[in-house]
Amino acid sequence: MSVALPRIRRWLLGALAAVAALLLVAAGLAVWTVRRSFPDVSGELALPALSAPVTVHRDDHGITHLYADTPEDLFTAQGYVHAQDRFWSMDFNRHVTAGRLAELFGADQVPTDAYLRTMGWRRVAEAEYDLLDETTRTYLDAYADGVNAYLEGKSPAEVSLEYTVLAATNGGYEIEPWSAVDSLAWLKAMAWDLAGNLHDEIARASLLADGLTREQVEELYPAYPEQEHAPIVPGGRVRDGAFVVDDGGEVPAEVSQTAAVRAVAGLQAPLDAIPRTLGPASSELGSNSWVVSGEHTASGLPLLANDPHLGAVMPSIWYQMGLHCTAVDDACPFDVTGFTFPGLTGVVIGANDTIAWGFTNLGPDVVDLYLERIDGDAAIVDGRPEPLEVRTETIRVAGGEDVEITVRSSRHGPLLSDPELGAQLREFGENAPVTADGEPADTAQPADYAVAISWTALSPGRTADAIFLLNRARTFEEFREAASRFEVPSQNLVYADTSGNIGYQSPGKIPVRGKGDGRWPAPGWDSAYDWKDYLPFEELPTVRNPASGVIVTANQAVVDSGYPHLLTTDWDYGYRSQRIITLLEAAVAEGGLTVEDMVEIQMDNENSGARALVPHLLEADVDGTAARARDLLADWDFQQDADSAAAAFYNATYRHLLPLVFDELGDQPGIGASRAWLLLSDLVEDPDSPWWRGEEADSREEALASAMERAAEELSGLLGDDPAEWRWGDLHTLTARNASFGKSGIAAVEWLFNRGPVAAGGGSSVVNATGWDPAAGYEITTVPSMRMVVDLADPDNSRWVNLTGNSGHAFHRNYDDQMELWATGGTTPMRMSRSAVEEAAEHTLVLRP
Repeated sequence: MSVALPRIRRWLLGALAAVAALLLVAAGLAVWTVRRSFPDVSGELALPALSAPVTVHRDDHGITHLYADTPEDLFTAQGYVHAQDRFWSMDFNRHVTAGRLAELFGADQVPTDAYLRTMGWRRVAEAEYDLLDETTRTYLDAYADGVNAYLEGKSPAEVSLEYTVLAATNGGYEIEPWSAVDSLAWLKAMAWDLAGNLHDEIARASLLADGLTREQVEELYPAYPEQEHAPIVPGGRVRDGAFVVDDGGEVPAEVSQTAAVRAVAGLQAPLDAIPRTLGPASSELGSNSWVVSGEHTASGLPLLANDPHLGAVMPSIWYQMGLHCTAVDDACPFDVTGFTFPGLTGVVIGANDTIAWGFTNLGPDVVDLYLERIDGDAAIVDGRPEPLEVRTETIRVAGGEDVEITVRSSRHGPLLSDPELGAQLREFGENAPVTADGEPADTAQPADYAVAISWTALSPGRTADAIFLLNRARTFEEFREAASRFEVPSQNLVYADTSGNIGYQSPGKIPVRGKGDGRWPAPGWDSAYDWKDYLPFEELPTVRNPASGVIVTANQAVVDSGYPHLLTTDWDYGYRSQRIITLLEAAVAEGGLTVEDMVEIQMDNENSGARALVPHLLEADVDGTAARARDLLADWDFQQDADSAAAAFYNATYRHLLPLVFDELGDQPGIGASRAWLLLSDLVEDPDSPWWRGEEADSREEALASAMERAAEELSGLLGDDPAEWRWGDLHTLTARNASFGKSGIAAVEWLFNRGPVAAGGGSSVVNATGWDPAAGYEITTVPSMRMVVDLADPDNSRWVNLTGNSGHAFHRNYDDQMELWATGGTTPMRMSRSAVEEAAEHTLVLRP
């Protein structure tokens, strides 16, 4: 025994050493696999497409600044650097926009590809290329050259870790060269994610199909409260073909309504399956931006703030970058810093050496659904057959057989009821609830119908021209010239310059309809409902240097009811915008606004909608835990900070109240927060409203008490029995999920690419707009995707933060290094001058021809 034990011990030690060695090898292999795609950020690299060297500086957050002698070299280098840090996202997005996801992920993606091919984003982008200015095409081609130079000679696994994971199911995948059309197609994806009121149009029709009356549906979509929540440009009118601002003017006659078409209840689910390059679909998509003139600032020059609200994705859709000509002149006019989209040339939001600009979604009604009566290969229009356009598309499938689909289009656009995802729509088409003349019917009528989509982005346009014009604009007139090319998606553009001017401009292609207002699907067989034209740019809302010295845009109504044209009726209801106005008015009264004041406003957490509801909740007849929780609301300041117990209980109550009040909606998508707040603020003052009488509550008092009791029971299970210990941030967390693999269902894969959760304050329709879906829980789904404040007096004093980080490489130090900053309201310096950039540079890379 005395001999055996040492032998066993030696054997065990040897075995453990072998296992340890294997683990070290495995760990080393894992580290090598992860790090092999990290880019070179220091030293020198060859980039033959250049005409002269380009310098790339990176700070500790991986924020890049490029310096080049010519625009072509600048954008070639931009393509190279974007590919270094974000190529997987670029490649994934171009497969989305081209309807080629099945080439990556297999047969499950064929239905989604079929929808995308039917809409034809890629085909439109191909047609757009030839419409653009020659200079724009040159810049787009230069960008593609830079991307392809980075890809040359690299295997997919050397480009990004995602390709290593993809190889498990699609080992034969090869990366294709980048093209200018790939960049243009990205604009279609951006336009789709911000495409106005399509989901509201579908929801209204679906509610009718589910048995609600027209009057009930109209009650669920109240008019914008313009007396309480100020439009962006109140008093806007059109005179002599130009937009003007005054306090008078005639109010136009009421816009005619189309007949309700209860036909598209099955369309929402297929459209929701289309991947969102700007993050998941949500009623809470929006943005804040505002600009304050120098008369109200400490510096005497304007301040501009912007934070677009988009779906939460990993990595962030934004990439922070500076694009600088070494000598700024007519030959090389770019000296711009801001947020870029990987895959797209130029800067989307930011500032150059003279002006700054920001975007929020204007949200005009630029999408209409048409119910088409089909006869063979024709659509009936005004009693006569009109041939459909027909084409075939081949979908290649990884690991499977090619799939061929037929795409048909009417005069109004592609027929969305044809693809594989449209089974419900095809069933409707065979048994449409309309009569022969297209009016609603009580019973199904044997016929052949289809649903077509008209959308401004399906016509080739020149938005890409606008980006470069905007990047080199130096005056308000040049800014407006750039805006005139910005066709889709329509945005609210705010402006400030170093001469002290501030301004606003609505751009975009906004249709002029014959009959109807776009709120309901239209009868395609009646040409009177066709689009007739687009609004002239000169008649779109604009303002320069308003007397107030403040311009606020937060997706509220752009103009009041005196404006003669229809932009939309589906605005955000203005709680965020009015709160920003209130905060700015208070700050203006104090005088001397600073960058820090603007950042503080961006992080305001007030739930303005709670002000109407809380007094009634305090009178609710509840006991036990619900009563103790109710007492939290007595001195609540309505701020939804992450550590607020009152905010946790209020939002849980709100979550349980909605289905009690609006049980008629059934399985329909939930009501967006600003609309729900407006509805509830009116309903709590009307206890006799029939909306209070439902299946589980029969009065206002019963609904409020039941919601509080259910909230208290839920939070006791989640957070413990002591309401004082509840925290909004324990419920309201963000997990940033990878757009491609983040919901794979494979825990190890999700661990590789997702990050979080992190607790955050704010909420839906709050200025700090961390949106959530009450029907699903408290998790954050939409976010201020970035925050930016530009100081026109001292550009290097500007501040910004990205949602996650600049790098797209999992486990890179810049993959999620801004996430905690973002959650807690922190920012980083937005450096613009070369001296500040060079002083902060941690890495310098020289790209040589």
